[in-house]
This record gives sequence, C-alpha cells and structure tokens, in this order.
Amino acid sequence: MEKKISIYTDGAASGNPGPGGLGVVMIYGDLRKEISEGYQLTTNNRMELLAVIRGLEAIRWENTDVVVYTDSKYVSEAVNQGWLFGWEKKNFKNKKNPDLWKMFLPLYRRHMVKFQWIKGHAGNKENSRCDELAVIASRGKNLREDSGYTGSYE
Repeated sequence: MEKKISIYTDGAASGNPGPGGLGVVMIYGDLRKEISEGYQLTTNNRMELLAVIRGLEAIRWENTDVVVYTDSKYVSEAVNQGWLFGWEKKNFKNKKNPDLWKMFLPLYRRHMVKFQWIKGHAGNKENSRCDELAVIASRGKNLREDSGYTGSYE
C-alpha cells in the first residue's frame, strides 16, 4: 500500500485567548485515527498549528506523502506562500508562536507535505468532525497547560 495520509485539522479557543482545543482526523486507506487535546489558556492560531503538529507526530514512517486539510489560512498560507521559511531564516524575530513553528519544521521536513485550505463550517465532513473534537476538548476537565503561550494575542 502506498504511504499516503490525509490529515484534517482544526483548532478552537473560547475567548481567544481562553480555553482551547485541537482536533485531528487522520485517514490512511481504510484506517482512521482521531486525536484531540484541550488546553487551559491558549489562542485559536496556536491550536490550529498544534493540531497539524500532532497529526504529523502521529505518522510512523519517514517520507510519507501527506495532505493536510485545514481551514486555517494562518497555517496554510505561512507554508504555501513560503513566509515560514523567511521567518525561520530570521529566527522568528517578532513572529508569533515561534515555539510551535520550531516544532513543526522538522516534522514537515520528514515528509512530503502539501497543505490544502478548506473553508471552515462549510459542510466538509472531516473538517466538521475536527471542529467538534476541538470544541469538546476545549470544554473538558483536566485541561493541559500550553506552556508556550506567552499571554499575547496572535
């Protein structure tokens, strides 16, 4: 079987900043995996990016073809427009979420990743499921601490 994985992601924060969550749906052939996590205090953009990170972390092989479907223009355009790589050259000076971007880059480089932006809340089954997972996680008990959140709004 060809190693091609579809990853759908979404992030949510109530209050932005506020309690937040992420949702991931991974599809590989007939296999499906769902991931969700909730955080005490974070932002929507952090959860959108962390959802992608959690999806990429869950891939067991190197050099996998991956398509990430996200409704986050923050994430998809940073990669697709090449801004991220300019930020990296400047060590993320004056950029939000450098801790997460630095986590993302090695995972991104382990695979052949393409980003596809999809409109949120527009009836895409998997995107809707990710949103549901993220919102439920953000409302859960025993929320994690987002140790990289600095208290500034992104």
